[in-house]
Amino acid sequence: MSQQRHGSTPGNAGAVPAFPDLPEATIARLPEYLRALHHLAETGADTISSEGLAAAAGVNSAKLRKDLSHLGSYGTRGVGYDVALLVDQIEYILGLDQRRAVCLVGVGNLGHALAGYAGFASRGFRIVALFDADPARVGEQINGLTVRHFDELPRVAAAEALAIGVIATPANAAQAVADGLVAAGVTSILNFAPCVLSVPPGVDVRKVDLAIELQILSFHEHRKASLTALPGGRENAGGQEAVGS
Repeated sequence: MSQQRHGSTPGNAGAVPAFPDLPEATIARLPEYLRALHHLAETGADTISSEGLAAAAGVNSAKLRKDLSHLGSYGTRGVGYDVALLVDQIEYILGLDQRRAVCLVGVGNLGHALAGYAGFASRGFRIVALFDADPARVGEQINGLTVRHFDELPRVAAAEALAIGVIATPANAAQAVADGLVAAGVTSILNFAPCVLSVPPGVDVRKVDLAIELQILSFHEHRKASLTALPGGRENAGGQEAVGS
């Protein structure tokens, strides 16, 4: 069955609904597919098999085919998926064709690095404003933007139609920043502060905690070390008898 473009007329075979109701797990994987597809497009690939795309995205091919079927994309037998068409479909579903305006609050070490990252623009986002409450930071130029005082948020939010706020402040300031973003009409927040935010219904928060990710990796390191120390583990491989046996 061939792929269909988003916006196809309802009732057509394989047509994509105006906006499909996707499982959360599928939504979480779509950016991985998009990243892989962008890389394929940059290398000149016009089509890609489900197995090839799954390998590039780090998932199994059956899961990928099921995810893409929610978009009405089934590929073409013997050919695979049209790379450019699939990019269009996924970007549409993720809303990346709208070039959403993003503000960043907190320009310390992490915030400064995020503000200088050029990859946002190529993935459908515009960093339009930087904020900080530290007078020493206000007025600083980062990647062509001037750091504003956080008090200016309401005016800038209205002028720029801010869609997403990124919090890169210390934990003790994050809730106040979130409150300010919500009051200014921002309904999507990406939180890098190591804390849980309280927000009203209708506001979506995604949390990125680097320390937690390191702790999870530490668990896996601990588990691997424990397994190798067990009788029959790698330390005892090659027929060596366990100490004390």
